[in-house]
Amino acid sequence: MAARKEILDVDGREVTITNPDKVFFPKTGHTKLDLVRYYLAVADGALVGVDGRPMALKRYVDGVESEPFYQKRAPKNLPEWMETVEFRYPSGGVAHEIVVRDAAALAWVVNLGCVDLHPHPVRADDLLHPDELRVDLDPIPGVPWSQVRQVAMVVKEVLDDVGIAGWPKTSGSRGFHVFCRIERKWTFAQVRRAALALAREVERRAPDLATSRWWKEEREGVFVDYNQNAKDHTTASAYSVRPTPNAQVSTPLTWDEVPDCEPGMYTIDTVPQRYAGTGDPGAGIDDAVGTLDTLLEMAERDKKEGLVDPPRPGSRAADPLSPTGRRQSSMPLIIVARAASAAEARAGLERWKARHPDVWPLLAPADVLMDSMRGRSSAWYRIRLNLRNVPEEQRPPQEPLEVDYDPWAGFAGGDPRSGFTS
Repeated sequence: MAARKEILDVDGREVTITNPDKVFFPKTGHTKLDLVRYYLAVADGALVGVDGRPMALKRYVDGVESEPFYQKRAPKNLPEWMETVEFRYPSGGVAHEIVVRDAAALAWVVNLGCVDLHPHPVRADDLLHPDELRVDLDPIPGVPWSQVRQVAMVVKEVLDDVGIAGWPKTSGSRGFHVFCRIERKWTFAQVRRAALALAREVERRAPDLATSRWWKEEREGVFVDYNQNAKDHTTASAYSVRPTPNAQVSTPLTWDEVPDCEPGMYTIDTVPQRYAGTGDPGAGIDDAVGTLDTLLEMAERDKKEGLVDPPRPGSRAADPLSPTGRRQSSMPLIIVARAASAAEARAGLERWKARHPDVWPLLAPADVLMDSMRGRSSAWYRIRLNLRNVPEEQRPPQEPLEVDYDPWAGFAGGDPRSGFTS
């Protein structure tokens, strides 16, 4: 028997939803059709974040408890009304990526299994000059949510001082986002440099709360992640449903709401009602276009004071344990697992813990580094341990990995660290 389909009329366009009853969120029971109807309920708000932008597709075809795969090239057999644009990656890869312009295109993308939306910070009519500065607050393990909120308010102070309007939203996961519209006159490298200057200023103002340190094992507190402004990076946009058990939503807020907000308040069930009742707090973002001049002046000052710009994300120099050995970490790091799935990596960590029962209690939450790495078409996972809190005589040596997955096995040509999907 053929699988059931449902055809929706979205503003005069027919959008076919395949397997509409497939459960995407097992803990809540929400189906693919529930996800599509959510996005249609908040379509105007969601389009503010994605309209006219090339989009990387992160597809959870079997629901959020499965491993997603990344697809940059647009699928074949597109509807005639779907738009694409040629996007060139720093690695040299080229992809014709989806560009969403309306609610029908939004529903079509979600039908592919895209739970959250990952647009680039540029518009399709000018792919060289971002129109968005993205501030991503990423707490290290063990940092309370209250600290994330505090850092968000420091970000606002800095943005106010440099004359840029910041638009806050929950990330829908553990972190927080502040997005800013900017003039389209700077390159990706310049925008990232401006974001780094902002991150360093936040750290100066709140050194006990925030960090701009590049190397993950050296971070403490909330990382002000300027790397989201790199050309090959994308970030969940406003009103994106995130792959969390309770289907949390990356929700735009007013600044007055930030000090008391809680991520669990905003879900696939609660956000449509909030949206219908109070509107979109981020609706004015396109009318608040700022300049990076002051931040770039701050970046130049930092350079003169001896602060070095970190390497580009994805480069071998950016990996403290890269095969080239170009950078040796100052921290005593060991790798426990390299796995195709997060579950396999964590299972490897459990085996390591069982073999080292005297060492594990000495590690702090921040000493367990779970790295999500972009592979050829999907993420892979690495777990490293920072043994800084373990007396030197008790530190286990680097041992054969509990899980030793090679994400580049069989890779032919190109830069295997580019994350470019063939």
